[in-house]
Amino acid sequence: MTLSALHGIGRAVDVVADGITLAQYVYVPTDVQLESPRPYLHPVRTRGGALVTAYRPHDHVWHKGIAWSLPVVGEHNFWGGPTYVHGQGYVQLENDGSMDHVALTSLAVGSDRVDLAHTLAWHTQAGEHVIDETRSLGFVIPTGRDDAWVLTFATTMTNVSSADLTIGSPTTRGRENAGYGGLFWRGPRSFTGGTLLAPDFSGGEEIRGTRGPWMGFVGQHDETGGASTVVIVDGAGNPSHPPQWFARTEQFGCLNPAPFFSTEVPFAPGDSLRFQYAVVIADGAADPASAASLATLGSGILAL
Repeated sequence: MTLSALHGIGRAVDVVADGITLAQYVYVPTDVQLESPRPYLHPVRTRGGALVTAYRPHDHVWHKGIAWSLPVVGEHNFWGGPTYVHGQGYVQLENDGSMDHVALTSLAVGSDRVDLAHTLAWHTQAGEHVIDETRSLGFVIPTGRDDAWVLTFATTMTNVSSADLTIGSPTTRGRENAGYGGLFWRGPRSFTGGTLLAPDFSGGEEIRGTRGPWMGFVGQHDETGGASTVVIVDGAGNPSHPPQWFARTEQFGCLNPAPFFSTEVPFAPGDSLRFQYAVVIADGAADPASAASLATLGSGILAL
């Protein structure tokens, strides 16, 4: 296997394995303020080259592949678009903040993985610097497998403002079963109607809001008719572990371990919060048993 990283300095890093771009990590986006500019991964592909992410879908243009996205940070929105206001629904406020790249601190290519790390400064729409973040990503090719690879994502956020930035969700603000926020994956349009997988479960949106250490999604591709599986593993040390999950299959395909689903997480001045995840990208359609094996693979790589 040949593994490489192509660095578009000041813009993005592409990770390429055997000629297939597994992922592009855009760390300096060009999005408008309404979409809460923040780093994202898109396109993301399987080892076989199948695309498993969507970018700026027309229904939610602020959805971008895989991204760390938080809709309720104090009174600020680092998700993009309108903010849920109880009794009024979604209202477009002047509160769409941005996660701004400061410095790439490392980029290393090994025989079976690429690792990068960078620092970010979060700013409100008014320009106030409120959060410092250190973030690291790993792109790992597991030994002995040609059907899967693992993305690791770790972030530490520190409240550098003088304000309480308690983190929540639309559900903590009053909207039932809409607890999204955190590491969010949006699947391609053809994944609509796909299948959600969890320990001893295969089905649809009835599982949204339940707790578990991992969840998976199986979707089909246009043109080829083939299938791919995405499994997200929540780090055992994360706040609210095991998290409630926000997931959709009917309007579109998405997965999100949501640590702020129904309970706010305090984030006072000077506080730091750390989260860690593994995202396993696999060719083919998994079932609950094989998805559990993919989750074990991801957990093992997180523990390295």
